[in-house]
Amino acid sequence: MDTQKRGGRFTLPGESGYEKLTLELAEKWGADVIRDSDGTKLSDEILHAGYGIYSTICLIRDHNQWASQNMDKLQQCFLMTPPQAAPDDTLSISLLESFFAEQFKINDSPDAMKYWQVYDRTENQLVPRDQWKYDAPSGSVAISDAIPFHTYTVSFMAYRIWEEISMYNHTTNHWDKEHLMQIDPMYPETQEYLLQWMRQWCESHPDTTVVRFTSMFYNFVWIWGASERNRNLFTDWGSYDFTVSAKALDLFEKKYGYALTAEDFIHMGKLHVTHMPGTPQKKDWMEFINDFVISFGKKLIQIVHEYGKEAYVFYDDSWVGIEPYNGRFEEFGFDGLIKCVFSGYEARLCSGVKVKTHELRLHPYLFPVGLGGAPTFMEGGDPTRDAKEYWTSVRRALLRAPIDRIGLGGYLHLVEDFPDFKDYIAALADEFRRIAELHKEGAPYHIKTKVAVLHYWGSLRSWTLSGHFHETFRNDLIHINEALSGLPVETVFLSFEDVLNGALKDVDVVINAGFAGSAWSGGDSWKNARLLQELFRFVYEGGAFIGVNEPSAVEGYDSFFRMAPVLGIDEDTGERQCHGKWAFAVEEEPGLLPKGSYVKGKGNYSRGVPFLTDGKAKVLMADGDVPALTMHPFGKGMGIYLSSFEKGAENNRLLLNLILKAGGEELDGLYLTDNPYTECAYYPNSGQLVIINNSKEEQSAKIRTPEETLSFLLTPYETKIISVK
Repeated sequence: MDTQKRGGRFTLPGESGYEKLTLELAEKWGADVIRDSDGTKLSDEILHAGYGIYSTICLIRDHNQWASQNMDKLQQCFLMTPPQAAPDDTLSISLLESFFAEQFKINDSPDAMKYWQVYDRTENQLVPRDQWKYDAPSGSVAISDAIPFHTYTVSFMAYRIWEEISMYNHTTNHWDKEHLMQIDPMYPETQEYLLQWMRQWCESHPDTTVVRFTSMFYNFVWIWGASERNRNLFTDWGSYDFTVSAKALDLFEKKYGYALTAEDFIHMGKLHVTHMPGTPQKKDWMEFINDFVISFGKKLIQIVHEYGKEAYVFYDDSWVGIEPYNGRFEEFGFDGLIKCVFSGYEARLCSGVKVKTHELRLHPYLFPVGLGGAPTFMEGGDPTRDAKEYWTSVRRALLRAPIDRIGLGGYLHLVEDFPDFKDYIAALADEFRRIAELHKEGAPYHIKTKVAVLHYWGSLRSWTLSGHFHETFRNDLIHINEALSGLPVETVFLSFEDVLNGALKDVDVVINAGFAGSAWSGGDSWKNARLLQELFRFVYEGGAFIGVNEPSAVEGYDSFFRMAPVLGIDEDTGERQCHGKWAFAVEEEPGLLPKGSYVKGKGNYSRGVPFLTDGKAKVLMADGDVPALTMHPFGKGMGIYLSSFEKGAENNRLLLNLILKAGGEELDGLYLTDNPYTECAYYPNSGQLVIINNSKEEQSAKIRTPEETLSFLLTPYETKIISVK
């Protein structure tokens, strides 16, 4: 195959019945690989056209015949009924009334029912087993000896009878076909079936060069409700709640020596959202599931390799148990990782995984509507505009870290009525290939100051929170991650345990961002006095601590922010209404604040209002009478506080300037643009300089090199590459 002629590094979604369109766009977009998508097939004409072939498989669905004969091997989860008040001493609670009937079926087997629990939520007490009875015909639980006007819930185990991603694709694209069920490989019978199926699949797909696993076995959690007014009851892309079964719980108890209960997962109905700090039980469960997914998953990957094919994994959908940053990912034996991306931080997540090939699946997907339900490839949609906006976010991250391939997913025929989209993707693909080649000769230049992002999960959640940006946009840390993804800053992710183990010696600036009690701020981790000693010493000896929203916040001490002495800022949660407040005037710091940058005076989900503790903090930005951006000396170092942070060209540059200031570097240093709407990257080994315009307007910019100051004029969204040797 003449990949030089075709361009390469691009994966095209082909479609049987649209052979002419498929091969025309493969040529136009420079594809070297054609793939199928969920719901599509590739014809012999496409398969034998001289391209590499990706074939998509989802290990746990598309097995309805076997699943229907083994309904007790379907995947499960715990569900909890909404709290219901008892009007007298008896109460009947319908179990599935609030849930999407096409997604769940009650598991009332004896093995499952031993894990069911009924709670008096008024007192948060477990109701004894002899006080409630399950009625199978009505699907309800009757509680006796209830306390009138106490509220009660039932936590029960349910089979998931419609695989969630198929369910989404089905409803989004208005498919009229069989619902796909998901099977659970925790059972030996399922494992035996899947190993045999994998061999048969490889033998029946001789043209496939890459088997693209749609992750492994377990989906992120997506619980749908009965009412269309509240269809999405709960979503968490980092949750392990869909890995539960009586079989798994029994095996866990045997391995770890203690039993988990429904409440360990339900957590008073809050579930264990990844945004909150974990528990020892949750950590053990995650370790248990990861160990299983790796041990069985690598057997399937070995089969793929035996047939001379490569194995890539799609790091979305049923990714749970893969954990690319837990130190064990390489044990799978995957040849590549594919990440669906909307944003720059997702590209950085993909790039950092230890695997041979890193590939991005770009948005918009070739679907009629996007994830939010807005039209894309249909009347009222503008996919070219969408593609430009997503690419602008992703491109800046690609300048900082290498990605090997890009591609699209979905249904190719939808692009027929959008010729401008076809042209734009051709230009985008060429631009990507130019950027990808730059990384071959070495990494880009970055500033000296090294940054650590500090939160509960540490490196396990490098470059992510628990989903795409649109699901986590209210959290300051996701904005911080997105800003950092394209900055010339070496960035690592530390847990509080890492700090206690001496990790601060290798960094210059620590960022802690999030609302009080969250995994990102830290919650009870801040009750550790030695942690404070380590951080206080780090700053006092010349480091810097950047706190955003409610950093180091925990109740029970003299200050809400435990790092208040370093920051010179604390937060009044309502207890200091009778206390005086330091008056302040906003001061200037020449060149530090880009024009148009802003910080809101109160962060997302913050409980109170920030105030100055000792009057020594310099207030650089205020929101009315609330200090919004401050700098406070502490020994040889400093504390910097932002009451909130939102990504954007001006604020991205603001964050870079604060890091430069904290590290004692020049704000107009080498290989930095003077215009926040533009960014650049210099590759010293090849002497190539890239400058990008992140706006839809024409922009001018200057860049200082050791020899001269260069001037540029860039058209909207333009990328320029020049040699400066």
